[in-house]
Amino acid sequence: MASFSSIAAAALVLAGSSVLPAPAPTSTLVARANSDCSEAADEVVAKTGGQLLSVQPSGDSCIITVLVQGNGQRPRKVTMKVPM
Repeated sequence: MASFSSIAAAALVLAGSSVLPAPAPTSTLVARANSDCSEAADEVVAKTGGQLLSVQPSGDSCIITVLVQGNGQRPRKVTMKVPM
C-alpha cells in the first residue's frame, strides 16, 4: 500500500503538469498609465525641483510624489494630485 507522502507527491506532480492559461499581460496597461502621467510628473518635478519617487494614475488624475531637498535640512516628501 502506498504511503500518504507518496500519494501527496504524485498528486502534486499531476497538479503541476496540467496546462494552465497564461495570465493576461499587464505591462501594456502599466506603460499606458505611465505615459499618461509622464507630462504631469515632469511638471511637478520642474515646479518643485525635486526627485521623482512615484507616479500613480488615479481616475482622471495622477498622484505624483517627489523628494525635495531642503537648505541644510532633511529632504521632505511632497505628494501632489495633478489632472491628466
